Amino acid sequence: MYAIMGITGQVGGAVARALLAEGKSIRAIVRDAGKGRAWSNRGCEVALANINDSRSLAAALQGVEGAFVLVPPNFDPSPGFPEAQALGAVLRAALDTAKPARVVYLSTIGAQARESNLLTQHTIIEKALSEYPMPITLLRPAWFMENYSWDVAAAREQGLIASFLQPLDKPVPMVATEDIGKEAAKLLQETWTGHRIVELEGPRRVTPNDIAAIFAKLLGRAVRMEAVPPESWEALFTSQGMKNPIPRIRMLDGFNEGWIEFEHGEAGSKKGTISLETVLKALVETEIKKPDGDVRVVGT
Repeated sequence: MYAIMGITGQVGGAVARALLAEGKSIRAIVRDAGKGRAWSNRGCEVALANINDSRSLAAALQGVEGAFVLVPPNFDPSPGFPEAQALGAVLRAALDTAKPARVVYLSTIGAQARESNLLTQHTIIEKALSEYPMPITLLRPAWFMENYSWDVAAAREQGLIASFLQPLDKPVPMVATEDIGKEAAKLLQETWTGHRIVELEGPRRVTPNDIAAIFAKLLGRAVRMEAVPPESWEALFTSQGMKNPIPRIRMLDGFNEGWIEFEHGEAGSKKGTISLETVLKALVETEIKKPDGDVRVVGT
């Protein structure tokens, strides 16, 4: 049996679907029974656990062949990342108690970066897991292609997408969440010793201008990217309600300046098979089915 955290989200759900397709048994770890009902209906065992409670999490991870673990995203962390420090301690304590045979942790591209930024939260949690005695894989995926769901409405209605990734002709490593799920499911079924890092991106890197061109093709209208001036970011993010926008700004700087990259570069990363066009097509089709006013538009 395989335990899956975050199963109600995009990546955790993709991991579970991949394992179920191979006939594997799944324990869905959820915060409340209602959220697990859909997975129970698919034949999964459901375990209730809270990411802030090591006891309930340990019980949910007990006795499994492999565990896919993650922490919820925090886009506005407090200075010094105390939230990540706490989550790392809880996750480590739960794993120490449960001792699943092997673990795959969903980390991120750039977790090894020395400069503090939003992704440093994963650096902290990787460090918390660094002395975990059981086999563990740190899965570091690229920028999620599905992040562009926020920009479908702007592309369709205005033909304009605000881009924080720049220059607009700079290729960016991206990956589909379905590819992450398939890779994680495969890793969980492998046998290895010690700790290892697996870095994952899509079939090819794409530029913001490439993304605009794909949207234009899918929507049948002109679409262009517009770079948001970096000097406006702090005021913009603060106006949107962020209390501590500097980590997000530094993350964007890292992608744009190139110091957020895979530890072993593009040549050393695994490549998924799902193209950005495939993902954007699905996002556009989903957007078209939504009622008016149901989408919040933010820059990428």
